[in-house]
Amino acid sequence: MAQDKLFGDITHVAGGYIHNLDPFWNGYDHNWRLDYNQKHRGDNYPTHGIGPLCQLLNIHRGDKMEYVVSMDSDSYHGKAEAKAKMGTEDFADGDHTVSLIRTRNGKIIEIQHNVYAQRPYSRIYEISGTEGYAVKYPDEHYALNSPSIQKDTVKKAYNDLSGEAFISPGLQAELLERYMPDFAKEIEAKAKEVGGHGGMDYIMDYRLIYCLRKGLPLDEDVYEPPNGPA
Repeated sequence: MAQDKLFGDITHVAGGYIHNLDPFWNGYDHNWRLDYNQKHRGDNYPTHGIGPLCQLLNIHRGDKMEYVVSMDSDSYHGKAEAKAKMGTEDFADGDHTVSLIRTRNGKIIEIQHNVYAQRPYSRIYEISGTEGYAVKYPDEHYALNSPSIQKDTVKKAYNDLSGEAFISPGLQAELLERYMPDFAKEIEAKAKEVGGHGGMDYIMDYRLIYCLRKGLPLDEDVYEPPNGPA
């Protein structure tokens, strides 16, 4: 959808890792995770949030992250967990961390991290552009004012989109079906059957193997063009 400009020019994206880990702290081998957070301050787990956002903004495929500024709260819950489980009064990581990144092309990436709060799981996944908006958590919604939708003769019933309200569930389901990659349609049922984070693990592994077999560029790599991003 983003590549087809349904959201227009994207100006702001947001993602994160909001996951109360109270039920899981005792399950980490040698307490590695709480120990790491006790010793290190900052966003200690940014990849869930930032990976898809970088793909949306074509990072290292035409744009580049240039500046970052971060701020965190004091540690309240994390510090209490460390005292109870580790017997220490010291805790480096703030309960909630927010990082803002500005790209060379003037886009903003917002990343949040919180593994202590009593709140529902969220990776946020928010896109804001000149022609539309989308958000994944806690519920998935889209708001569109896109000419590509309004001019679609198949969608005559939706030619009054204002962008100031979420589109109907019917249109949302229709758009998601239309823009789902062919390979994802082929393996959707199998991914749900195998599971692994709701099927995500299976799809990611499948996509990697698919690209290797077809000789296609990988969706994520470690390379940057010789002269840097355009």
